[in-house]
Amino acid sequence: MERLATIHRRLVTRGATTAAEKLLVVLLWPLAVLYGTINWLRGWCYDLGVLSAYRSRLPIISVGNLAVGGLGKTPVVDWLVKYFARQGKRVAIVSRGYGGNFTGELGVVSTGDGQLQLEAAVAGDEPVLLARRNPQVPVLIARKRKLAIQELERAYEVDLVVMDDAFQHRQVARTVDLVLLDATRPLGNGWPLPLGNLREFPRALQRADLLLLTRSQATSAEPLAGKPTFTSCHQLADQVSDLTGCARQVTALTGMKLVAFAGIANPDPFFAALTELGLTLVEQIALADHAEYSPAVLQRLRRAVADADALITTEKDAVKLTANMFETPCYQISLTINIENSEAFAHQLCTLI
Repeated sequence: MERLATIHRRLVTRGATTAAEKLLVVLLWPLAVLYGTINWLRGWCYDLGVLSAYRSRLPIISVGNLAVGGLGKTPVVDWLVKYFARQGKRVAIVSRGYGGNFTGELGVVSTGDGQLQLEAAVAGDEPVLLARRNPQVPVLIARKRKLAIQELERAYEVDLVVMDDAFQHRQVARTVDLVLLDATRPLGNGWPLPLGNLREFPRALQRADLLLLTRSQATSAEPLAGKPTFTSCHQLADQVSDLTGCARQVTALTGMKLVAFAGIANPDPFFAALTELGLTLVEQIALADHAEYSPAVLQRLRRAVADADALITTEKDAVKLTANMFETPCYQISLTINIENSEAFAHQLCTLI
């Protein structure tokens, strides 16, 4: 699976360079057209009212992607929650709970009292991470996110809902559709899955309200698809913590031989950012997105760190790990988002709401 993901990522970013890859493009093209057309027809049915969307009395900000994974939605959701909380708003988070094994209709990760009610293996890593970062915020998961919205309306005092990974979830009407795009390749190779990495044809951006380019080195951007467009970049924290929660400056790891691992959609920027911090990575292990830390995976990591000093991973991966899993120290480092012209970005959001 990891090898297939690597081949697909290379095909999307570099195009077909070998005869085998060119043959693969020919085979995948009809599937991409079919996948994109099915999603377009589904969206068309919502646009015409053939399929209905639940309309909440609460303002809802949807944070989503046009492309598959790896754009850093979680730090953006975290930024939004913290921003509106500073404005005195009572915010809640709704997620699908992707990557968890929850089978019920509605799950409560946190009621906002600082206590986690579901672990990452059940709720998914991202909802648990967001609940940890925002202990005062209710976090709910539901495949039919309408159920979570209705529960917030019924049982919680909430002013605003941030709905994670929901651009394609048309069953709930939203007040603002915020869509994240990779500044280096906003539309990938222009094709839906499986030939490209888009969930829909690029024309879907017409229904977005606001675009945010991630991994951008620029301070501003020309509007894409005629939509207000802002830029941002991700930053690693200047502190790390081990799996017991003991924190230290990231500079304390300088000179150590580290094995970096990550189960995220696009781990290469994470590994590159660690190197830019001056850390020495003797091995980089890219796991599948939302990786399950099975005994086999843990054994692989233990073997890799046998001749190194420590492991280092993302905060998202760390929510699924415990200190007793490794004899060698394992550090986690958090990722935050820096939005350029953040005041103008926030003003645009509030205007749309």
